[in-house]
Amino acid sequence: MSFNEWKLKRFDDVLDLKNGKSRPKEEGIIPVYGGNGILGYTNQFNVEGETIVIGRVGAYCGATYYENNPCFISDNALYAKVKDDNNAIFLYYLLLHTNLNQHAGGSSHPLLTQGRLNDIELLIPPIEHQNKIASILYSLDKKISQNEAINLTLNEVLQTLFSEIYPSNIEIDGLKKEKLGNLIEVKNGYAFKGSDFIDEGIPVLKIKNVKAGKVILNNLSYVSREIADKAQRFRIKQNDLLITMSGNRIDGTPETWVGKVGIFHRDGEYLLNQRVSILNILDEEIMSRYFLCQLLSTEEFQYYFISNATSSGGQANISPDLIYNTEIVVPPKEVMQKFHHLAEDIYSKIFANELEIETLANLRDTLLPKLMKGEINI
Repeated sequence: MSFNEWKLKRFDDVLDLKNGKSRPKEEGIIPVYGGNGILGYTNQFNVEGETIVIGRVGAYCGATYYENNPCFISDNALYAKVKDDNNAIFLYYLLLHTNLNQHAGGSSHPLLTQGRLNDIELLIPPIEHQNKIASILYSLDKKISQNEAINLTLNEVLQTLFSEIYPSNIEIDGLKKEKLGNLIEVKNGYAFKGSDFIDEGIPVLKIKNVKAGKVILNNLSYVSREIADKAQRFRIKQNDLLITMSGNRIDGTPETWVGKVGIFHRDGEYLLNQRVSILNILDEEIMSRYFLCQLLSTEEFQYYFISNATSSGGQANISPDLIYNTEIVVPPKEVMQKFHHLAEDIYSKIFANELEIETLANLRDTLLPKLMKGEINI
């Protein structure tokens, strides 16, 4: 099909835009959408069928979501219904590509209005082409969602296995306490300078990349080959157990607290920044890295780290000495090994799914602008 068949149309030629309503208070099972996605659940709904949700105000102004089930749209969002013979999923991806935030008014507090959105011009192909583009992109996102759901289940299985050998009432006869200093060695990251970081090069993991139970490999920082060669002692190996040594204070959200632990699952050259450390296991038969990752990610130990952190400026910090002096209960060797082998298999499946998610997301993000500009003949 020729790109000449694409037509320039106003937003309100293809989408009927409306404001959301005050958020209901009662809880239920119907999703409540706001500017940053699903805020909670209620028993009420104000929208049914295919709906495009658009963040209206603040940090998530212009954020866009697609929903095809009954839902409630709150007053910090707008929602759009498709007009005439158009594909809602195609228009959702088109709006993602359009970056609606750039059309917001205000500087300190961005705001999108119906008037501003309706004035936007969109390049629209015939419905047959819309259907093909929607099918390609949606199939990628559907597979990503399936993998994410599988990983959620696998993590629940991990937690169940862990709870069986490390119950909450841990004062049990036959289990001994041991200081972590007898089981692990803390290896600190490299003190890169701010001027070392560039847009492309050798990837460096920072505090922001380590979350409770996992390592996030998007939004990476980079250094040059020359700088990386000087920091080879701080290269991360596959299956290294990482811990953040700095984070927000206790009055911040738990997701940003110090002491987040995750397993690095990539092969390749990655370097470790300062204030992130590696927990090297001295004897894997006595202490499994998978067990330790689960243990230190529990609410109990997350609170332990933040409660014992020292403050410096606007952040909380922990030291290698605090980690070394931390006492944990160690299950018997045979129990530890059984958990290790079961967890290793589960972690490998989780990591494989995460790699596929990243590959699919990169493919989607590469195809999206090309498909929306008619650069790929489908």
